[in-house]
Amino acid sequence: DAGLEGGDLLDIGGLSREQIDAIFETTRRLKEGVVSTEAQRRILNGKTLAMIFEKPSLRTRVSFETGIFQLGGHGIYLGPSDISLGKRESIADIARTISRISDIIMARTFEHESVTQLAEYADVRVINGLSALEHPCQALADFYTIKEKKGEFTGLKLAFVGDGNNVAHSLLLLAAKVGTHFAIGCPKGYEPNSNIVDKANEFAKTTGAK
Repeated sequence: DAGLEGGDLLDIGGLSREQIDAIFETTRRLKEGVVSTEAQRRILNGKTLAMIFEKPSLRTRVSFETGIFQLGGHGIYLGPSDISLGKRESIADIARTISRISDIIMARTFEHESVTQLAEYADVRVINGLSALEHPCQALADFYTIKEKKGEFTGLKLAFVGDGNNVAHSLLLLAAKVGTHFAIGCPKGYEPNSNIVDKANEFAKTTGAK
């Protein structure tokens, strides 16, 4: 679980620098083959990942389904026609039901509150596969690539061109937490959420990021 308190991965803001480093070190060990293929297959042997998709996604589905398989587990795809959060059944009921059957939940939702409610009522770990507010897995993957190519984060400057969306929010927060300067160029009226910017500036005070 890479030291994640409570085991949930809902947003970048909730991760400490120690947890971020632990995630990257776990990634390195798996990717570089420090952990053998045989040992990898035992990590989540017999575990089931329930993948809730309020909207479809090629990359998110394939990467999570492949990842759980490589760790010895099994992924179950629950698309919009299979499950409707808060409509046919309440989010609380869905979380409780899946918790009794599956071992992990990954949710790709419209509203960020849907992910946090799943985590509140589920008895298993919940991963945010994308919400309107954040895309933490994408940001962690991007910064791991930066670490591979650049070796460090401190003093680097990351430029993001596009609207201030969920990906931008997670990159902004993660940059602030690891000491990377962040600049965004976006159309007027499409700036990042001001609360996210304020959070990032608070984190940046301890790392020197701008």
